[in-house]
Amino acid sequence: MDNFGDNFDDSDVDPAAEFLAREQTQLAGLEDDLNTPNVPIGVTQTLSNDTSSPIIAPKVEREEPEKIKKWREEQKTRLEEKDADEEKKKEELRLVAKNELEEWYKIHKEQIAKTKDVNRESAINAEKQFVAESDEIEPGTEWDRISKLCDFNPKSSRASKDVTRMRSIILQLKQTPLKKSVSPAK
Repeated sequence: MDNFGDNFDDSDVDPAAEFLAREQTQLAGLEDDLNTPNVPIGVTQTLSNDTSSPIIAPKVEREEPEKIKKWREEQKTRLEEKDADEEKKKEELRLVAKNELEEWYKIHKEQIAKTKDVNRESAINAEKQFVAESDEIEPGTEWDRISKLCDFNPKSSRASKDVTRMRSIILQLKQTPLKKSVSPAK
């Protein structure tokens, strides 16, 4: 029953071989332009009409045109020059960074030395002042000395107990010290 005109029983005609033969004849003119062998790259051929095993043609290495070779060489030399310039710039930056770092360490060391000197001088002065004040015990200056040791800033001690009454008493005693009462002689 041949409803559509298909006859799959004909096995003596190989459709792939027919297609390849037809394509080879159409592409025959292009082969001469490309200077390639008779068989295009990647096209399969059959050994004979009897067998159906394909043979893959080897890839043919084409020689690069002279312009491309020249461009590759120029590109290679340009890249080498850029790499050399980059290394020079890196080395220059390293030297600049090293000098800046040495300068910073020098300035930092000088600042630390100055700070140490100032701290030593202020400690010596504070000690001298403390010794001088401790020697000057005069009657009536006791509360004045105590008020110097107290911190009267109400914002400084928020976490501690409320000592505002004590502050006010100390300040009052500083301003008007207690006077010893003299008892009349009997």
